Amino acid sequence: MAQGKGNVAGTVIVVIALLGLMIHCEIVNAATQTINWTFNVVNWPQGKNFTAGDTIVFNYAPSTHNVVVVDANGYTSCKIPTGAKVFTSGNDQITLAKGQNYFICGFPGHCGAGVKIAVNAV
Repeated sequence: MAQGKGNVAGTVIVVIALLGLMIHCEIVNAATQTINWTFNVVNWPQGKNFTAGDTIVFNYAPSTHNVVVVDANGYTSCKIPTGAKVFTSGNDQITLAKGQNYFICGFPGHCGAGVKIAVNAV
């Protein structure tokens, strides 16, 4: 019986090690893409592939832009919903969630001038 318990313990250790490797591989596969956050970037995501966990770095002058995470309605209407997350560093690193991710500039008139992107992460 002691020998059987040893095999179970060994199997548990192997399973834990494999799970750790899978998690590490997922992290390693995450990509980082940088966008110069300015006017007419609405088409920037076209032709690019995004995966949940990827990071987008938004580069801009904080005195002229910001980045606001919005939902589909905020994206379409260029209106910032209550409680939206606003980034203002000029070098914002935002990790993508699975599905549609929407970002706009909250400065008046900027979103309507194309300072917005919609990114689908699979």
